[in-house]
Amino acid sequence: LKKRFQRVFEGVAKQGESTLLNQIYTELHITEGGAAEVNQEHEVRQIEAASRTADRAETSIRPGDIFKAPPGRSEPIRTVLTKGVAGIGKTVLTQKFTLDWAEDKDNQDIHFIFPFSFRELNVVKEKKFSLVGLVHHFFTETKEAELCSFEDFQVIFIFDGLDECRLPLNFQHTDFLTEVTESTSVNVLLINLIRGKLLPSARLWITTRPAAANQIPADCVDMVTEVRGFTDPQKEEYFRRRFREEEQASRIISHIKTSRSLHIMCHIPVFCWITATVLEEVLKSREGGELPKTLTQMYIHHLVVQAKVKTVKYDGGAATDPHWSPESREMIESLGKLAFDQLEEGNLIFYLSDLKKCGIDLRAASMYSGMFTQIFREESGLYQDMVFCFIHLSLQEFLAALHVHQTFINSGINLLEEKQTTIQQSPQQPQLHHLHQRAVDEALKSPNGHLDLFLRFLLGLSLETSQSLLRGLLTQTGSSSQSNQETVQYIKEKLSESLSAERSINLFHCLNELNDGSLVEEIQQSLSSGSLSTDRLSPAQWSALVFILLSSEEDLKEFDLKKYSASEEALLKLLPVVKASNKALLSCCGLSERSCGALSSVLSSQSSSLTHLDLSNNQLKDSGVEKLSSAGFHCCFFFRLSCCGLSERSCGALSSVLSSQSSSLTHLDLSNNDLQDSGVKRLSLGLESPHCKLEALSLSGCLVSEEGCASLVSAVRSKSSRLRELDLSYNHPGDSGVKELSAAVEDPHCSLETLRYGHTAGAPHGD
Repeated sequence: LKKRFQRVFEGVAKQGESTLLNQIYTELHITEGGAAEVNQEHEVRQIEAASRTADRAETSIRPGDIFKAPPGRSEPIRTVLTKGVAGIGKTVLTQKFTLDWAEDKDNQDIHFIFPFSFRELNVVKEKKFSLVGLVHHFFTETKEAELCSFEDFQVIFIFDGLDECRLPLNFQHTDFLTEVTESTSVNVLLINLIRGKLLPSARLWITTRPAAANQIPADCVDMVTEVRGFTDPQKEEYFRRRFREEEQASRIISHIKTSRSLHIMCHIPVFCWITATVLEEVLKSREGGELPKTLTQMYIHHLVVQAKVKTVKYDGGAATDPHWSPESREMIESLGKLAFDQLEEGNLIFYLSDLKKCGIDLRAASMYSGMFTQIFREESGLYQDMVFCFIHLSLQEFLAALHVHQTFINSGINLLEEKQTTIQQSPQQPQLHHLHQRAVDEALKSPNGHLDLFLRFLLGLSLETSQSLLRGLLTQTGSSSQSNQETVQYIKEKLSESLSAERSINLFHCLNELNDGSLVEEIQQSLSSGSLSTDRLSPAQWSALVFILLSSEEDLKEFDLKKYSASEEALLKLLPVVKASNKALLSCCGLSERSCGALSSVLSSQSSSLTHLDLSNNQLKDSGVEKLSSAGFHCCFFFRLSCCGLSERSCGALSSVLSSQSSSLTHLDLSNNDLQDSGVKRLSLGLESPHCKLEALSLSGCLVSEEGCASLVSAVRSKSSRLRELDLSYNHPGDSGVKELSAAVEDPHCSLETLRYGHTAGAPHGD
């Protein structure tokens, strides 16, 4: 294992130059939490969301501690499921874990680690093995050592890439298996191992992309973790490790920071590798003039760099030679066809048969290893079936867009039409805006935005600057400022319709790709001059405002709705901004139950950045709070509901939130609501829950008497209570209530530190 994992082929496999893993490895941001739920959002959307939450104070997990129980958890962890988008570093993480163990640096209580990938297991899915036989097949040394039992050893099985699994994992209907020497199909073997029927003493680590996380039943997983990729300091560390020359590293880092889309994508380690490769080459040659700023420009440069590498390294040419030979053009066209065909099918990994269908010669394809990763192992002198993938989903989308663009320019065929018809070509160029309009329509139909990036690439490729970079690959150009202007106009018309916020935002990214910022500039000027009047904004202008606010790091730290319009309509239009903000100040905005329904979708979203929500002084009523409570509060820590017209009913809903394991709520302000003793009693049930994380509770002016205080005393004295601050000012706790709560403050075994009572809300009693 040490020999196998001590070198890593960065970004690509078998490209020739490997790097010592310990030298290049940069710590990843791994967090605990989240359910093994499915997230169908486009992964670039998920990266954008992760980039906003990267600085949040979350429990970060050291890779070597992945099986260690977090504080407050007594039962051991058998199975860990680690989620993360493509290219975020899940595989390298498992390799580093294994290497540290093999080099005696970590987890020395473990006797054996057996790392498998689902790509390898797909190849043997038709064969039958016992668990011992499977280990012998993939780790021949164990057979030579006659290892035929695992019961007396501490063993970890790693299964990397659940999203690539082509085995039928049916957990509902499968045979039971308990003997490690009994043979069966590989899928039955895996199901019983994961269920704990087979070798319950073993530990399992499964990695997956978010969309496949729900393939494993929740009751089979003890802990879910998420790889968030690089935080901002980790991005810098990566480039400084990659470029030892200080000046060059600093220049590259500062350039990435000037482009928000590149900076966000650099959360993905493999994109850092692409960026580093491209910028190193561009800075060396300076042929391209400006450094690439958009994703389209970055991938065009990547394509050019890889073509140059092939010319020099494999063809024995000079760096100054033309890099688009007829062979290389044909190869890129074939790779583009493969990318598009497989994207339509939803496939991200493919086999030799898929390559052959697109006319790809395997030996020739290996010369494009910067585009394409070939992963295979040599077993007993025989090659197993080869598995292929593009080095990142976004690169597959780029090549698919290039293929659609090239096909249209060269033959007039619109691959996005259901019935492919050749447009009657006039002596002029085909009308590119017809293709673009069809692509816009298709992307808008997608409920989860799976064509968003493809569309951005397709439009970006139509610019003259893009086509000049690809001169030699594109035998004809299809660029026309008139055609692009018609596309811009079409997108603006679409923006005037009632689209979802996510689709609108992507259309603004599309306008950026086409170098049109007119809508955004218009709103930006009004914002800067303080003359923005939201009363008369069109749907397109509202979308432009959302796009501007989402692009501003400053506005997202604290979003105050009153700056724009203290109204429910404005909140509903600006909901994506609330979702992306850390703090949302929505007090005194005339909000009602209707707003609560919309806000509950924000609170329940996996990608929400919201940690502070202030809804005070709005007539939300109990029905509104019940809607909010159904969201679970897994991201929000501070919640203010002062003066919201609430009663005992709201306390029941909030009590359920407090006792939920997934709730993150630490501060709750319910002041100036008529909760009464009956409401406080219901709330206290939640406070007594071992899952309750609440540290500060304000019940100022809530009509609480001695009876309510008795419930609170019981709650704060419970073993699991974490409550440190309690505000009971402007209530009637009576002498006995004050006495018992004050005694709790003095009690060293009780967490309560600060108690406020009487008719001066600011005067704490106790330390």
